[in-house]
Formats: sequence, structure tokens, C-alpha cells
Amino acid sequence: MYVGLSSFTGLIHDMASSLKSSKKLIVFLGKSMIAFVEFLIFTIIPKPRKNVAGEIVLITGAGSGLGRLLALRFAHLGSVLVLWDINKEGNEETCRMVREAGATRVYAYTCDCSQKENIYRVAEQVKKEVGDVSILINNAGVVTGQSFLDCPDELIEKTLDVNFKAHLWTYKSFLPAMIANEHGHLVCISSMAGLVGVNKLADYCASKFAAFGFAESVFMEIVVKKLKGIKTTIVCPFFIKTGMFEGCSTAHPFLLPLLEPDYVADKIVDGILTDKIYLNVPKFISFLLFLKSILPTKMAVLMADYMGASNMMDTFVGKNKKN
Repeated sequence: MYVGLSSFTGLIHDMASSLKSSKKLIVFLGKSMIAFVEFLIFTIIPKPRKNVAGEIVLITGAGSGLGRLLALRFAHLGSVLVLWDINKEGNEETCRMVREAGATRVYAYTCDCSQKENIYRVAEQVKKEVGDVSILINNAGVVTGQSFLDCPDELIEKTLDVNFKAHLWTYKSFLPAMIANEHGHLVCISSMAGLVGVNKLADYCASKFAAFGFAESVFMEIVVKKLKGIKTTIVCPFFIKTGMFEGCSTAHPFLLPLLEPDYVADKIVDGILTDKIYLNVPKFISFLLFLKSILPTKMAVLMADYMGASNMMDTFVGKNKKN
């Protein structure tokens, strides 16, 4: 009798577990279908752009290049600008240009993004003098462009500090307020070099891979915690003509050209306004990544050589600025 009762109880338990698993599967398939339909709709119809007027936008590396162009675009959109750069003169020039572009509230801070304590100190200043940052754009970065064994330790450390570790400290500084306000947007400017290894960019690739992985991991934390008001955009552009990769070239520029700064800035702002999570610029990068994932390694290396990626840093002269 007890054996029969135990078997019956086990059967009921198995049925309940099976029912629960079936329910989870149905929910998963339903949500996946909705997500796919949404994707198709926004592929055909442009996604609505959010209003960022009055949003406090902090841009690191704002003193030149891409950072300056992003600041000018957000000025036109009516945002409050917080500009960080180690180059005080360049940052003040950006500040002047942003005001001329129509921004009414602009704040420039000299900040060395390779120093954690400096980041924390300036972040506290921003909170007191400006308010809670609602859009954080981690754009600052440096490049050495040397073979790994030829690269001095201090330059490797600085590359990692600026290109990756600074993201940790800015997130720690500004993400808590975003969570408390249930509103915010985290933007990581990574690189194509954060998706594939490049000859003579070992330290740079390491820092960009790390920045990408960190931003994606925090994005997953946000999803799991159901913090719907916090958005993430991870940008991976090819090399940009801002001087950072001065001297570099590709074998087939019609397939993978060095990018015009204004084009990249427009794409990034559009990605932020439409809450795009992953943004590869140009889209051809996505196709190359697909090929890398399915081709034998030898073929992938041959493809990289054909594209000129293996030797593109040979003519590098550069400047220690962010793209």
C-alpha cells in the first residue's frame, strides 16, 4: 500500500514538473515570437527616438575627436553637457564650441581617467555642482600601437587604466543614482579591436575586449534585476580618422574604410536615441564576425591578411588621443 502511494505521489510530482517545464517553454516561445516581430517591425519602420533635452550627459575624452563631436550633437538636442578630459585646453575649446552650438548648461572638468581616485573626486564634484548623470558615455582612451614585447609596462598599464578600468569607476560613481531614479543610459565606446585580435594592438585589444565584456555583463545584471529604466549601448567602430590611428590604412578601403568622424558620431547618437544595445560601425563588421565564427582558423587568418588587417599598424604614427 505504501509502495503504491509513493509511486502515485512520484507520478503527481513528475506531472507537475512536466507541466511547469511546458509552461516555461510556452512563455519562452511566446516572448521570443513577440521579440522577433518587434525586430521585423523596427527593421521596416524606424524606431522612435527618445527626447534627451535636459538630460545630463557626461562624455569622457571630450577634449577632441569623437568626444567633441558627440558633445556638439547632444548640445543641438538640448542636453546638459558634462565634459571630461585630461587636456584642459582642448576641453575648454569643446566647451566654447558647445555653447556656440546652443547649449545653455555646459560644465568642463579636467580629469585623468587613468587615476581611480581622480575619477571618484571629479564625479563627486559633478554630483554636487550639476546633478545626477543620466547618460554616461565612456569614450576616453589611448593607443600605443607597438608589438606587445616592445611596449613599455607603464604604457600597457595606462592603456588598461584609461580604456577599461575607467569604465569600472565611472559606473560605480553614476550607476547607483540611475538605479535610484529608474532612469539612465550607459554607453561604452569599445572598438572592432574589442571583437577581434589585431597585430600590434595586443594591449589595446585587451582593454577593448575587457570594456565590451564589462558593459555586456552589467547589461545582463540590469536585465536580470528587471531595471527597465536603465539602457545600455555598446559601440564597436572600425578605426576612425581622428588622428588616433594616423598612418593606418586597409588593403581594400571600399570594403572596410577608415571611418569619417562625423559619420560615426551620427551613428552613435542615433543608436543612443533608439536604445540600440549593440552598434557595429560599419555593419560589415558583423558579417566579418560571422565569417570568423564559421570559417576554419587558417581561412580566417587568410581573410584578415587579404583585408590588410595583419599589417595595417605597420604605418601607424598616431597620437595618444581617443578616436
